Amino acid sequence: MAESEQAALKRLYLQSLQLIERLHRRFLDVVKVELDRLRIPDINNIQALILYNIGNDTMTVGELTTRGYYLGSNVSYNVKKMSENGYLVQERSPHDRRSVQIRLTEKGLELYQKIDALHEAQCATLARGPETT
Repeated sequence: MAESEQAALKRLYLQSLQLIERLHRRFLDVVKVELDRLRIPDINNIQALILYNIGNDTMTVGELTTRGYYLGSNVSYNVKKMSENGYLVQERSPHDRRSVQIRLTEKGLELYQKIDALHEAQCATLARGPETT
């Protein structure tokens, strides 16, 4: 590959990373607006995204970190806050007493469903295609 082609490819790669980061930040803004609209003050947009990624599963914080690409310390802090606010239950694993498993409470499942409805609405909007004026 020629040096100019390699430089162009690198530029495209870096631009793609920037777009992904911007898209993620915009998505977090959409989740925040939805939480505000629903008048849910005791959870933030990042915590809501973590909650959504847990869904109906039971997992450890380590598994959540691996699946969601979160920094471990942030996940632990956010799991603690969500537990304090009644969105998560933390229980010792019956198979490994050193491990703590987390799952959504009824309150967490209700919010999961609301976030899922937000995703459905966004998908429906995308399915309609571009608006014409």
